[in-house]
Amino acid sequence: MELANVLLEKDGKIAILTVNRPKALNALNADTLLDIEKAVDAVAADPEVSVLVITGAGKAFVAGADIAFMQPLSAMEGREFGMLGQRVFRKIELLEKPSIAAVNGFALGGGCELAMACDFRIASDAAKFGQPEVGLGITPGYGGTQRLPRLVGEGMAKELCFTADIIDANEALRIGLVNHVVAADELMDFVKKVANKIASKGQVAVRLTKAAINEGLQTDIDRGMTIEAEAFGLCFATADQKEGMAAFLEKRKPEFTGK
Repeated sequence: MELANVLLEKDGKIAILTVNRPKALNALNADTLLDIEKAVDAVAADPEVSVLVITGAGKAFVAGADIAFMQPLSAMEGREFGMLGQRVFRKIELLEKPSIAAVNGFALGGGCELAMACDFRIASDAAKFGQPEVGLGITPGYGGTQRLPRLVGEGMAKELCFTADIIDANEALRIGLVNHVVAADELMDFVKKVANKIASKGQVAVRLTKAAINEGLQTDIDRGMTIEAEAFGLCFATADQKEGMAAFLEKRKPEFTGK
């Protein structure tokens, strides 16, 4: 698979997708979005991969959508470009396997939206976050108006979007946008440690848990409980459930097969 704008590598059960346009601060144009989509499709199809990590090359995670690419677009072309980003990021969100954003630097506009499409975010202390689109005369276009309020609450999301303010990693941690902040030189080791912990668990259960959370967040609590019950019941048809509970009773480490 040939990818011009991203790198995809494996480290054990972890796939690491690196947006690789450092001279452009990893800005997102159409080709880069399509490369991300191809890489995510490859991760989805790879039975050896349990967790996806997304990061950026150089000093940026993703500094935003490519303004030089966007500037001449017509209203119809702008809508299509927005829908392309939405499609790719939704694919990340709906990926059966958990995804972690390792935010190493600027995560602005489309970069913040890419990070929010992942299941959770771990930031270096050099990371910066924001939705600065209104300063360019546009709205967030890749899900920022929808995911940000779900993550940090309506009032905080509106303030960030309306003011175009850029916040540092500690403020992102305070408002719940990221789960952890670590030193820049420790970021990938920390993220891999978390990813490997996830990969060591029963993968059928991990994926059913992700699906139940995602689907349950879009409905009422009673329907959500039904979704959970269905996922819980499905686990009892798996070899992983038999192995996990046997290992617990036998006081040993389980050997999950993902079946």
